[in-house]
Amino acid sequence: MPQSESPESAVLPPAELARPDAFAALRYPEFRNLMGGAFLFTIGIQIQEVVIAYALYTMTHRPIVLGLIGLAEALPFISLALFGGLLADRRDKRLLILSSVSFVVAGSTTLLWALLPSTRASLSQPALLAIIYGVIAAFGLARGVFAPAASSLSAFLVPRAVYPNSSAWRSTAWQAGAILGPASAGFLYAAFGLTSTLGIVIALFAASLALFSGLRGHPPQPVAAGSVPPKIWQSLREGIDFVLGNRIILYALSLDMFSVLFGGVVAILPVYAADILQVGPQGLGILRAAPSIGALLTLLVCTRYPPTYHAWRNLLIAVAGFGVMTLTFGLSRIFWLSAAALFVSGAFDSISVVIRNTILQVLPPDHLRGRVLSVNSIFISSSNELGAFQAGASASIFGATRSVLIGGSITLLIVATVWRRSKDLFKVRLD
Repeated sequence: MPQSESPESAVLPPAELARPDAFAALRYPEFRNLMGGAFLFTIGIQIQEVVIAYALYTMTHRPIVLGLIGLAEALPFISLALFGGLLADRRDKRLLILSSVSFVVAGSTTLLWALLPSTRASLSQPALLAIIYGVIAAFGLARGVFAPAASSLSAFLVPRAVYPNSSAWRSTAWQAGAILGPASAGFLYAAFGLTSTLGIVIALFAASLALFSGLRGHPPQPVAAGSVPPKIWQSLREGIDFVLGNRIILYALSLDMFSVLFGGVVAILPVYAADILQVGPQGLGILRAAPSIGALLTLLVCTRYPPTYHAWRNLLIAVAGFGVMTLTFGLSRIFWLSAAALFVSGAFDSISVVIRNTILQVLPPDHLRGRVLSVNSIFISSSNELGAFQAGASASIFGATRSVLIGGSITLLIVATVWRRSKDLFKVRLD
């Protein structure tokens, strides 16, 4: 069967190149399918994370249980992510996406069963926690396959000239889901209860699966005649070596990882909502949504004005701004000021996301992109999930406020250190 022309080989007319087109990436149907599926999948994941975290904290009133959620997902994800990147380079990316999302649907169904009132009544608290953490660990395995497959696939759906725009739209889809998910989670939880909300989550995952099913198969790049595919460990090492040998990629990933690892506050927001600001599950939903609202509005601006002209300068400013807003949130005892600080932190974070995603689309060669993005996934997971564990453990030791202030200060120190070591990267242009 003849294949339709690949977007990678498409040539944009001069008029298209002369002026920015904010909707350039969305003009490709498969890219729209990928973004729509990712949007619904993200909403479901975010709702599930919020209601599970709030339920566990209200059951135990121990911040460490929130940190253990991140740890339970991070360890299996990190252990599989490199192999997930290799699979993305060697297997049909569409099948990998469909398989991993189906696995998540099965895990969410198990969570719903475990949290039914009749099941909870028959289980001890340690047994219930073991089931919940076990399912979360299974989600980590699924993400280890899904993340590099979905991220690397987007580069094959649009031409190279549209990479910055597609990066902004990919981040926009994620941030839009990250707004609607947490914002609706608190109200759904209050209106319908825990198990009904988890049922809605399963329906969202099923809808995302239907959109992903509309993608064409995207098999790996063909191997040159007579060449022998490298061994597995050699293939994995190629992706790692590429990242370690490219300073702008290595520094960009390191900046993101350490700033969120120490400066992230999302994991302990249930502590602020329940004990410090005392705003309940609805307030928790607003706090969780605030950074994503700031990010989404900024990303919409980035679709027309990508922050890649002075990429490295903008990246450092964005991460520093994230650190300052973390300190502001830690000091605040006023709900609207806390939400505003999270809003602005999300705006700064979205700028760094667009720059980092553009770097990761432009620089890696096609045959290595899945493995390079799997290394990126490890950095992101280390910052998000391990950062959640660090935040929960630090809040247990120092208290929530002190842990946030320590994290924000470390973030600013990291930015200053990277700035001193990377002045030559200020000349890099990605536009």
